[in-house]
Amino acid sequence: MQRSRQAFTLIEISISVFIMLLIIMLAVPSMSGVMADRRLRRSLDDLNKFVRMAQERSVLDRRVYLIAWQKNYLELRPAALKKDEEEAPTATLQLARGDAFILDLPAALEKNPPAEWAFWPTGTCEPAVVTFKGVAGTWSVRYAPLTGLPEIATYVTK
Repeated sequence: MQRSRQAFTLIEISISVFIMLLIIMLAVPSMSGVMADRRLRRSLDDLNKFVRMAQERSVLDRRVYLIAWQKNYLELRPAALKKDEEEAPTATLQLARGDAFILDLPAALEKNPPAEWAFWPTGTCEPAVVTFKGVAGTWSVRYAPLTGLPEIATYVTK
């Protein structure tokens, strides 16, 4: 007498659930790493766009612009105001909670210079090293004085 099988046994279902759980456990850490890398890359891209905006503004307006470090954001503003011009930032870059940009000006003449990075009307800027520390990881970038182009020194995701 031969019996026809029309359903899965409990053992077959248990094995397939175990295999699916194993695959999920292997995939979750790699996905969190991808998401951390994406957040870290976004922070670097946002800063590079902000630097490019500072360069373009300084050349177009033919005056010095500063990127100034504030508590929870960076602001782009002219170094000196024109007559009848309001003292307001041209643009801001908000920091996410737990993130921080740290500015180092290696060519500064003062021992503890203010946290302001200058961009001149020629399109050049002060040489600077910007370090990012955040939930997703850390990176450090050197900006060339003549071109303002970034060179990544370190890039570590968590």
